[in-house]
Amino acid sequence: MRTKVTARYVLGHHNGHHVLLENACVVYSGHTIDFVGHDFTGPVDEERHMGDALLMPGLIDLDALTDIDHLILDSWAGAEQAKGHQWSEDYFRNRRTDVFTAGERQQIREYALIQLVLHGITTYMPIASEVHSEWAESFEELAGMAETSRRLGLRGYLGPAYRSGVNVVLDDGSRSVMFDDDRGREGLADALRFIDHANELNDPLVNGVLLPCRIETLDIELLKATAAASSERDVLVRLHSLQGLVERQLIQDWHGVTPLELLDQVGLLNERLLIPHATYTDRNPAVHGEDRGDLAQLADSGASIIHCPLTSMRYGSTLDSFNAYKSAGINISLGTDSFPPDLIRGIDAGVQLAKILAGSNDAGDVAGYFDAATLGGAHALRRPDLGRLEPGAQADLVAFSLEDIRDGVHDDPLRTLLLNGTARQAVLSVVAGRTIKVDGTIEGVDLAFWRSKGQELFDRMRGAYSSRDFGNRPADELFPPVYARLER
Repeated sequence: MRTKVTARYVLGHHNGHHVLLENACVVYSGHTIDFVGHDFTGPVDEERHMGDALLMPGLIDLDALTDIDHLILDSWAGAEQAKGHQWSEDYFRNRRTDVFTAGERQQIREYALIQLVLHGITTYMPIASEVHSEWAESFEELAGMAETSRRLGLRGYLGPAYRSGVNVVLDDGSRSVMFDDDRGREGLADALRFIDHANELNDPLVNGVLLPCRIETLDIELLKATAAASSERDVLVRLHSLQGLVERQLIQDWHGVTPLELLDQVGLLNERLLIPHATYTDRNPAVHGEDRGDLAQLADSGASIIHCPLTSMRYGSTLDSFNAYKSAGINISLGTDSFPPDLIRGIDAGVQLAKILAGSNDAGDVAGYFDAATLGGAHALRRPDLGRLEPGAQADLVAFSLEDIRDGVHDDPLRTLLLNGTARQAVLSVVAGRTIKVDGTIEGVDLAFWRSKGQELFDRMRGAYSSRDFGNRPADELFPPVYARLER
């Protein structure tokens, strides 16, 4: 079946770069694109006219929230409150438990994946908090999520998150990491089992990858085993690292090297590695404030970073700077990492932060950020058929409406969407030629039910923090409202 989609603006691809076409169309059959341009006169089976919209490659989110939002709770905390967001030493040793049943965890996954579809994400790599799990993620949990993902039609790069350690607050109030090495080995075994499962499914929308947690929560042997498995099976590894001063200090105390040096030593620093955040390299003002070789090492390794500008900003940090990393030759992809999974708002945050860091309005690289959300993600995944609208590429596309008066006037449609809009304006999403969202609806999905269910699950998650807090403080003390609530 051949489908033709027309729009006022189409972000096509020509000679290795995105280009803007006006009053143009994209034609696809099966899972691939046949034509991108102004005049197509061949026969089609279906036409969609998107009107005043921007039709562009589907967005690639490589740190995509597949959980209930916790940033709404913990991005406001001072030092003492923040301790209540970690496990206590007693909880680690004696009281670890799952907040949710296995069935509820699958509901959380479905709620989050629906959010990705609604925000124009077509390809994703999941991230979820392990705080409210007994340890980390299991094979069964990810196998269930893979089935939900297939049903919704998303393109996923999946695997159970695993770790051998967990960040805790000790009885004296200090922060550390406590380890259970056997759980780490079990987690890697589950991750390898899932890769085999994904291969057996033989579904191009389910791809197995290795998703260990944070670098400071993996013992040295687990890091080396992850690197060996990645090399042997030629699979991608995403590892949160270079993302904080506590992480940096712990790694230096334990191993005598920086996190970047440790990645290199254990064999992970190569083209198969994706590093979310990567904000604490040597040029960060909190580290050295000047580049002493970290960016060149990252670029030479072929590793990709996953920049999450909106989430980083909300936790009070930023990439210093997007242009510096790009100029060094580092491949930059994008992630959302928290709610909302809105890469348009993320791009806006990144562009404006870049201006502030450079002290110049022309430092806001809009094209660079849109490239990162499409081409950069495709490069990180080693998928040159993703992230672009051109013949032969995968038919992954999304349309954002620009027809509401609140969208303002049009000069360049990407700037209009960026400055005046959000990803909530997605009106069409297509993955591998299958329409997964049109006119605000997802076939077979009751959004009113999921809105209610999401709130129910969130309330359960919020209340459970008290049992893990080293001071056993109530949730209302850990997460005070903006203003005091006046009781009836």
